[in-house]
Amino acid sequence: MSQIEGRKCRFLLCLGIVVCSIIYWLTRTKPVGKPTTSGPFPTECQPFLSGTEKEEHYCQNDRQTNRLTLPKDVRGYIHSGSLQCSNLITELHFINATLSCEEENYPLAFIVTIHKELEIFVRMLRAIYMPQNVYCIHMDAKAPKEYQEAVQNLVSCFDNVFLSSRSEKVTYAGFSRLQADLNCMKDLMGSPKAWRKVINLCGQDFPIMSNLELVQYMQSKEWRDKNMTPGVKQPATMKHRTLFQHQEIVGSHVAPRVPRHFKGPPPYNLKIYFGTAYYALTRDFVDFVLKNKIANDFLEWSKDTFSPDEHYWVTLNHIKGNLIVANRPMKHSSSTGQIQTAELILLERLRLMRKMNDAYRKLKKRKML
Repeated sequence: MSQIEGRKCRFLLCLGIVVCSIIYWLTRTKPVGKPTTSGPFPTECQPFLSGTEKEEHYCQNDRQTNRLTLPKDVRGYIHSGSLQCSNLITELHFINATLSCEEENYPLAFIVTIHKELEIFVRMLRAIYMPQNVYCIHMDAKAPKEYQEAVQNLVSCFDNVFLSSRSEKVTYAGFSRLQADLNCMKDLMGSPKAWRKVINLCGQDFPIMSNLELVQYMQSKEWRDKNMTPGVKQPATMKHRTLFQHQEIVGSHVAPRVPRHFKGPPPYNLKIYFGTAYYALTRDFVDFVLKNKIANDFLEWSKDTFSPDEHYWVTLNHIKGNLIVANRPMKHSSSTGQIQTAELILLERLRLMRKMNDAYRKLKKRKML
């Protein structure tokens, strides 16, 4: 009996230790889903953190963190028949007042081409929106009907956001992509907003600079009254794009004509440059693009080329005598002959262009431009 009693005591002792351990572990574990002041930041905050105490306080405040979120059903929210525009602007946290005199005196224009992912577009528009700016939205003509209706409802709530008067069925690398920007440029020139520069984006872009930072950078000594459309003389590996005629299968793809047809030289013996399709252009340059015969003739010549938006802007920007300044060339790898273009959005490129003028002058001295 004594042995049995001894074993029972040892068993109860072990059981007590186990129970106490479990209770201790449970009391020391932080409850899931309830952030504390010392816990990790919410997922929504991670892209915006840089380690400052101010940002830490911002992201740990539940009410402020909610400002980063959108309704789960964005399309349904925008489609709601009872939704008032004033409520939409407030509940989605759009900025509705100019934040500085500097920004008020330097309004910007934006061209945004979209065709999918409504929530990302709403989030991006909210990030770049300022009441003193103006926004032309080119919606792909082949976008789903429900998507188009949601975007129409959204832009109708803003006096300075509108859909382009003409929509294209955009084809990757096709002339339709370039035409979409031109459609918006024509509309923007008729806008009552006296915008100073126009920036083009796609619906999946997102800014890394504030509007004030953009304005200050646009007005800096390096870029005041100048365009941002970097490029290089067309490398041999890219000459097939303009050497042969191409055909755009609308809404599908672009392919060389069969049998192969050579194109004639560009009008006015223009030297072709190759660069990015994204830019920041002055109002005078846009006026030049839309009205100048050289620009119009070059546009006509570019219609049957491959991805004309990657040579059109940068080539026109190198024409002398039109207040057009060449920009810093992108790096070219001699081993592969491939252009190392930036894969980030325009607003990230802007941060990398701070020394373009110096680079241009050096290249000019070396007679590389």
